[in-house]
Amino acid sequence: MAYKGMSTKAVHSGERPERPTGAVNTPIYQSSTFVFPTDNPSTWDGDAPEGTYMYSRRANPTVEVAERKLAELESGKRCLLFSSGMAAISSILTAYLAKGDVMISQEDIYGGTYGFLRNNLPRMGIEVRFGPTADTDALIDAIAPGTKLVWMESPSNPLMRLVDYPEVAKAAHERGAIVVIDNTLASPMNQRPLEMGVDMVTESGTKYLGGHSDLLAGAVVSGDFDISPVHDARSSFGGSLDPFASFLLERGMKTLPLRMERHNRNGLEVAEFLEDHPVVERVHYPGLKSHPQHALAKRLLSGCGGLMSFEVKGGRQAAEKAMRSMRLIKMATSLGGVESLVSMPLNTSHRPLPPEERKRLGITDSMLRVSLGIEDVEDLKEDLDQALRASQA
Repeated sequence: MAYKGMSTKAVHSGERPERPTGAVNTPIYQSSTFVFPTDNPSTWDGDAPEGTYMYSRRANPTVEVAERKLAELESGKRCLLFSSGMAAISSILTAYLAKGDVMISQEDIYGGTYGFLRNNLPRMGIEVRFGPTADTDALIDAIAPGTKLVWMESPSNPLMRLVDYPEVAKAAHERGAIVVIDNTLASPMNQRPLEMGVDMVTESGTKYLGGHSDLLAGAVVSGDFDISPVHDARSSFGGSLDPFASFLLERGMKTLPLRMERHNRNGLEVAEFLEDHPVVERVHYPGLKSHPQHALAKRLLSGCGGLMSFEVKGGRQAAEKAMRSMRLIKMATSLGGVESLVSMPLNTSHRPLPPEERKRLGITDSMLRVSLGIEDVEDLKEDLDQALRASQA
C-alpha cells in the first residue's frame, strides 16, 4: 500500500508484509549468517535473491526494513545504511572516484567531510576543488567539464548556509557530473533533494533520523541513480549497520515528523530570541528574516530545524564561559537529539582545521553551536539568557 502522508510513511513504510508471529514491531534478526534456501541454488553462487539472506554484512532483514522506510521518506527507491555518517560518505566517494578524477565541493561543510576531502582523497590521486557555498554562480563556474562528482551540504554545518542545489545539480548534470547532497541538517521532513534532481542523498542517521543520541548510523538514498557501487564499497570496507542499531533507527524514524515540528518551532523562536539578545553579536539561522538567504530558505525548506550557531560578545573566553554556565543545555558534540546540546566548532567539528582556515570559512573563536531539542522553549531561552549574562561577569 502506498501512503500519502509523511507521518503515515514514517510509522508504516518499510514494514515486511508477512508477520508470522504477529509482532507489531520489526524483530531484531541478530544473526551473522543465514541458512541457504534449499530450493534456490543460485544462493550457492553468492547471489542472494530479494527476500533471502546469506550474511549480514551484505544484507539483513531488520536493516532492510529501516532502509525501505528511509527510502520512502526521502522520495527515493533504494537506501543503504552504514555504521556511521562518515562510513556512508567515504563509501560514496571511493565508489565513484579514482586516481586522476576531479570533484567539486562547497567549502562550508561538516568538518569530518572537509578533513576527508582535504587529507584522504588527494593521497588516492583524486583532485578536490572547493567553491563558495552561498554564491551559486561561482559554485557552478567551478564545475569544469570532466568533473566527476559534485558534493553539497545544505544547510551547512555549523554556519547554516544554503546552496541552491537544484540549480547546481542542473548545471552539474549538463557537464556530466554525479551530484550528491548531505541532507543531515534538514532531514527529509524539511527537504527532499531527490525530488529536485540530485542523484544521491546522504545523511547521518545519528542525528535527527535516530533522534535520541543512542546510535551511530549513516545512509545513502537514491532514486533512479544506480548505487550498486556504494553497496559493494560497504561490503568491502565492512561499514554495514548492525541489526540492533537498525532497530533503534527504524523506531526513531517513526516519530521523526513529530520531533521535527518541535525542532523547527524551537529553532525559530530561540533564533529570534538570540538575535535580540544584547550579548549576542550574530546568529546564523536561515529561518530569520534578517538572514541573507532567507528567501532561498523559504523556497527550498519547509522548516530550518533546531541547529544554529551564534557569536558571543567578548571573544573565546566569553563564549567558553557561556557554554560552561548552561544548565539545561548540555555541553556535548552531535545534534538532532531530543535533548539540547552546545559545543564550540573550533574545538570539535572543525578542530582539525588550521586557525587561518577556520577564520576564512567564518568559524570564529566566539562561535557556539547549539542543537535545540524538544524541551519547552521558555526553559531553553531562560537557560541561554542566564548563561549569556554570566559570560559577561
